[in-house]
Amino acid sequence: MHTKPPGAGADFVVLSGNSNVPLASEVCEYLKQPLGKSSLTRFSDGEIQAEIGENVRGRDVFLMQSTSTPVNDHLMELLILIDAARRASASSITAVMPYYGYARQDRKVAPRTPITARLVADLITSAGADRFVSMDLHAGQIQGFFDMPSDHLYASPVLVEHMRKAFPNPEEVVIVSPDAGGVERARAYAKRLGTTLAIVDKRRNKPNVAEVMNLIGDVRGKIGVLLDDMVDTAGTLTQGAKALLDCGAKRVFAYAVHPVLSGPAIKRISESAIEQLVVTNTIPLSPDARDCKKIVQLSVGRIFGEAIRRIYCADSLSSLFV
Repeated sequence: MHTKPPGAGADFVVLSGNSNVPLASEVCEYLKQPLGKSSLTRFSDGEIQAEIGENVRGRDVFLMQSTSTPVNDHLMELLILIDAARRASASSITAVMPYYGYARQDRKVAPRTPITARLVADLITSAGADRFVSMDLHAGQIQGFFDMPSDHLYASPVLVEHMRKAFPNPEEVVIVSPDAGGVERARAYAKRLGTTLAIVDKRRNKPNVAEVMNLIGDVRGKIGVLLDDMVDTAGTLTQGAKALLDCGAKRVFAYAVHPVLSGPAIKRISESAIEQLVVTNTIPLSPDARDCKKIVQLSVGRIFGEAIRRIYCADSLSSLFV
């Protein structure tokens, strides 16, 4: 067990790929440690070249990288940095992935299809990582794809705090899961806030295309708060918002941890009945998303910083969520 706390000459280093340098810098500021030196360049044919710019021999290395757009480039950056740290004799390597890409492909949904979430886990393991940290995985059982210790963090402390300030009267609020898969998450938030729960029955015929069929629960005269782990093309959230208004909700808000926001997402959100979409900074916002007045971004830097501190000092992480 390490005895030196971060900020007191602690023998660990936090490195970052290109996906979310601002979040990594915020984490290092919390830890009172400088962001580790590394460079990621490309050959003329697009091959990625990585070099760690400081000594990591015998040190604990935390590599921060979300596999957000461009997903495959950022995944390769992470794998190459892991390999570089391993070959530089790092004592341990922790892959810190605020957003875990390919998580939606966590099972076979049709014949002859891959389980890509497991493939990505195998790649991270083979590259040489010793530990895995992520936030609000699309499916919690993805932790089982890793043959190494894994820590599953939650953005709920940040989102719940925002909800309590935004909606001081829980009796007029209903937390809404936009699909059956998110019921457990929505129920946990509703329990902490003391609100009721509703579920949108969604049928999806093909990827990124959602069709709302029915609403389970009573939202008449209430503020509907849609809650999801990610917002990609925003079809699920915007159709869910329409269903809430059709069923008598007086206002609609939305919360999501990971702002993927691809394709027509910004246009859909801007034109939708959603008054405000609250997301976190596991993925940086695009310029268009930053310009959208409906989108508010909260920081989870403190959660990741505290998680890294506790992993390094061998303290419990579970108390982060009490």
